Amino acid sequence: MDWLTALILGIVEGVSEFLPISSTGHMILASQLMGLGHTEFLKSFEIAIQVGAILSVVALYWRRLLIDFETMKKLVVAFLPTAILGFTLYRLVKQFLLGSPNVVLWSLFLGGIFIIVFEYLHREREDAVDDLSGITYRQAFLIGLFQSIAMVPGVSRSAATIIGGLALGLRRKTIVEFSFLLAVPTMLAATAYDLLKSGSAFSMDQMGFLAVGFVSSFIVALLSIKFLLSFIQTHTFIPFGIYRIAFVALWVLFL
Repeated sequence: MDWLTALILGIVEGVSEFLPISSTGHMILASQLMGLGHTEFLKSFEIAIQVGAILSVVALYWRRLLIDFETMKKLVVAFLPTAILGFTLYRLVKQFLLGSPNVVLWSLFLGGIFIIVFEYLHREREDAVDDLSGITYRQAFLIGLFQSIAMVPGVSRSAATIIGGLALGLRRKTIVEFSFLLAVPTMLAATAYDLLKSGSAFSMDQMGFLAVGFVSSFIVALLSIKFLLSFIQTHTFIPFGIYRIAFVALWVLFL
């Protein structure tokens, strides 16, 4: 890895973390496209620079994170399924799923189809939850279960939580914002656990690459969040489903 590669991967992470297109999947495929061997450092890099993107949520929503204790408790409940399953399946996911382009491509493709079909069938109820305060603890826990599916690379944490929330009766803006906030404990925990496992093996140069990826993902993610909040005012997620399918088709045809 070099400085430019770290910058590019940081940008890819920042763009894709909060869009329903799978940041991990795009990072894995971008790494392969640039000819990077999927070393233990790269696997950890792909997880750790997500903190930069996650901190963009903190920068935008810090008041709610500090003051709204009711929402914070629901985030804890939503985080529990992923925490338990992630801790249990950590070794399996990192050794056998992360770094597998085939897993990513199939997940992107099938996820794209699912998003399109879901959006065509979904009808928002008149009594849909239109504020974070209206989310029940049961809904929060179920959203957390949906999020845990995203341990499979290419599924997309954002897509899983958003589609899950819509299916449970939340309005689009409500579940998108809850998905943003839920990313904070989820990705911070994943990164901290991974760095505890392998962080001591990083060289000074590698720590520098992490810093470059971190900063670039933070800046780009700020723009990505604002784009998505504006986009959902007048659009469904069908364009993202089409993008996922087209991306896989182009990858298979030309790479």
